[in-house]
Amino acid sequence: MASFVTEVLASSGKLEKEDLSGKISKMSRKVEDTKEEVCDMINKRYNDFLPSLQSSEELMLQVDAVSKEMDTLKNCIENEVQNVHVAVAEYTKLKQQLEKNTVIITMLGHLKEFHSAMEEFNKALLEKKYVDAANRLERARKSVGSLKRWKTSELPLLSALSSELTVQRENLIYHLGDEWKRLVIWKLPSTKEPAGEMSFLKVELKLSSACSKDGELKPPALLSSVLQALAIQGDLQHKIKLFSQVLLKNMLKPLVMYASLSVRVTEQQGEGTTLALQCLEESDEERCAPSKVYNKLLLVLKTLHSHLLDVSIGDKKLSAILGELIWEEMSHAIIHECLVHSIPTNSSQLEKYNTVIKETEEFEKSLKEMEYLQGDSTDLLKYARDVNCHFASKKCKDVIVAARKLMTSKMHNTVKITPDSKLRLPKLPAPSSEGKVKPESLKEEVTMENSKQLSAWSLRLPACRISESVQQLMELALDTLCEAVGSSTQSALQLFFTVRNIFQLFYDVVPTYHKENLLKFPHLAAIQHNNCMYLAHHLLTLGHHFRNHLPQPLSEGVATFVDMVPGFRKLGAQCFLAQLNVQRAELLERLSTAHNFCNLDDEDNYTAASKAVRQVIHQLKQLGTVWQDVLPVSIYCKAMGNLLNTAITEVTAKVMMLEDISSEDGNHLQTLCQTIIDEGPLVFIPLAEEKKNKKYQEEVPLYVKKWGTFKELVIVLQANLQEIVDRWADSKGPLALEFSSSEVKNLVRALFQNTERRAAALAKIK
Repeated sequence: MASFVTEVLASSGKLEKEDLSGKISKMSRKVEDTKEEVCDMINKRYNDFLPSLQSSEELMLQVDAVSKEMDTLKNCIENEVQNVHVAVAEYTKLKQQLEKNTVIITMLGHLKEFHSAMEEFNKALLEKKYVDAANRLERARKSVGSLKRWKTSELPLLSALSSELTVQRENLIYHLGDEWKRLVIWKLPSTKEPAGEMSFLKVELKLSSACSKDGELKPPALLSSVLQALAIQGDLQHKIKLFSQVLLKNMLKPLVMYASLSVRVTEQQGEGTTLALQCLEESDEERCAPSKVYNKLLLVLKTLHSHLLDVSIGDKKLSAILGELIWEEMSHAIIHECLVHSIPTNSSQLEKYNTVIKETEEFEKSLKEMEYLQGDSTDLLKYARDVNCHFASKKCKDVIVAARKLMTSKMHNTVKITPDSKLRLPKLPAPSSEGKVKPESLKEEVTMENSKQLSAWSLRLPACRISESVQQLMELALDTLCEAVGSSTQSALQLFFTVRNIFQLFYDVVPTYHKENLLKFPHLAAIQHNNCMYLAHHLLTLGHHFRNHLPQPLSEGVATFVDMVPGFRKLGAQCFLAQLNVQRAELLERLSTAHNFCNLDDEDNYTAASKAVRQVIHQLKQLGTVWQDVLPVSIYCKAMGNLLNTAITEVTAKVMMLEDISSEDGNHLQTLCQTIIDEGPLVFIPLAEEKKNKKYQEEVPLYVKKWGTFKELVIVLQANLQEIVDRWADSKGPLALEFSSSEVKNLVRALFQNTERRAAALAKIK
C-alpha cells in the first residue's frame, strides 16, 4: 500500500521503509480495543459493581503503554510532516485520526484518575483521615468534570460515575456531620414552651472531647480535620451559619436582654466543657449594665474560641468566620437592648459615660485578639462614642412622649394664676464676653431712658385658672432648654427645636383630642382659652431669656418663639368663640319655645313664654357659675354680656314684630321683660366673693350693647301715649336714641287703638 508520499519520503531518507499508514491503522485498532476493555471494566466496577481489581490494573498498564506508543508515533509524524507540502491532505487526515485517538487516551487517563481517587477516598474515610478523603473526592469530581467536557463521552458511563460521586460525597458529609454532632452538643428548651426568661435556663452547650473506644483522648487534629474537610466540600459555611443562629437565639441575645441571666462554664476531665445559662437570684435590675453584658459575652466567646474555634481554615480562623455571621446581629442587640438604656437622661451624667466608652473599646479589643472582629471601628463603638447625639435624641424622644402624655391628660385639674405668678426660671451662667454689653452703651442707655415708665401691671397675665398639665408642660419646656444650655451645638439645636415641637404638638393635638369635650363642656372651653393665652404670654419672652446662653446660630436670633404667639392666641379665641356660639344657639332655641310672645292672654302661651325666659336666666346663671374664678374678669364680663345681649335682642325683635298687643298682653310682656332686667345683672359673678361682684353687676350696660334699648322697650310697654311722646322728645329723648321713628310708630300702633289721640301722637314721632 505504498503511496506516492511514502516513496518520496523513502527516497529522501526521512522515513522508514514500513508504511506509516499501516502503523496508524494498527495503532487505531489497539486504541479501540483498549477503550472497549477500559469502558467495560469501569462499567462493571461502578455500574454493575463486579470486582475486577487485577484486570483493571492490567488494563491501566496497557493504557499507559499504548499512550506512550501513541506519543512516540505522534512526535515522529509531526517532525516528518513539517517539511512535506505535497502530502498535506493525506497527513491531515492521518493527524485527525491521531487526535481522535489522543482524545480517547485522555479520557482513559481521566477514568484512571477517577478510579484511583475513589479507591484512595474509601481508604482515607475508613481511617478517618477526613481531609485526605475530601481532597480525593474533590480530585474525582474534577476528573468527572473533565469527562463531561468531551462530547464523545458515553452518557451511561458518565451517569454512573456522577451517581457514585454523589453517593460518596453524601457519605462523607454524613460522617463529618456525625463527628460534628459528637463535638458540639446543644440542649435546648422545647418549642412548645412559652418563650421567656425562665425557658432559657434549660439551654446548654457541650463541647465534647473526642475520645477513642479505649478511652484515650484523640489529638485536637480530629476537630481541625473535620472542619477542614467540611470547608473543602463547601459545607462548613452552612454548618457554622446554623451554629451561629442557635448560639445567637438561645445564648448571646438572652444574655444581653435579661439582666438576671448569666453563663456558667463547667470543665470535666475527659468529657469536655459545658456552657449553661443560670439565673442570678440577687439581681433586681431591669436592664443589665454594659460592663456586665460585655463580661458575659466574652466568657462565652472565649470558651468557644479555646475549645472549638481556634482553627485555621485556609487563610482565616474559624472564629473570624463565626464573627462575620454573628457580629451584626449581636451588636444590634447590644445597642438596642443595653446601650440605648444606658444613655444618660441628664447632661450632668454625660462625663460618667466615658467609662462605658472605654468598656466598649476593651470589649472590641478582646474580640479582635480572638479574631472575631477584623475592622478598626464598628457600629457598636460608634454608637457609644456618639453619646452626645444619642443623649439629645433620647432626651427629645422622652420629652415629646411626656409632653403628649400631658396633652392627652384631663384638663379640668386646674391651678390658679395671678398677676404675681412667675415662671421659675433657672439661674443661668453669665453669657460669654462676646455677648456682654460695653460700659459705654450702658451709659448711653441710661441717658436715653424715657421718663414715662410702663405700669407695674404691664405684660402680666390677669388672674385666671389654667390646666395643671399646661403648667407642667411649660416646666418641661424650661427643663429642656436648660439642658440645651452648655450642650454641643448639635445637641442644643435638637433640644431647642424639640421645645418648639412641643408647642406645635399642643397646637395640633389638644384641639383634636379634646374636640368633643371642648364643645360639650363650657368649663373646659374656658380653661383651654386660658391655656392658650398662658402659653402665648410666656412664649413672648421665653426665647429671649435663653438666647445669649445657647451656642450659635441659636444665639444669633434663631432662638425665638414669638412667631408662635399669634397662632396660640387665635387658637384660644376660636375655641372659646365656638363655645359661645353653642351657648348662643341654645339660648335662641329656648326662646323659640315662647311662641313669639304673642297672645299672652292665653294661659298656655304665657306659661310657655315664662318658662322660656326662666330657662334663659337659668342657663346664664349656670354659665356664670361655671366660668366664675376661671376666666379673667374682663373676658368673663364680655362673654356673659354677649350672651345676655343675644337673649334680650331676640326678645326685643319678637316684641317689635307683634302687630297687636292687648292691655293684658302688654302687662305680661312687661312682667317677663322686667324679670330679665331684674335678674340679668345677677348673672355677672366673675369672682368668688359676692361683695366684689356688685361692681360688675352695676356695669351691665358696658357689656350688654342692647341693655338700654331693652329697658326703653319695658318702659314703652307700660307707658301711655303722652309718656311715649315725651320720651321721644322730637328725636332727642332717650327713646329716640334706642329706636327709629318707624319702630316706635309700629310699637304705638300695636299697643293702642286707632284714635285721634294715637294719630296725634304718631304725628309727633318723626
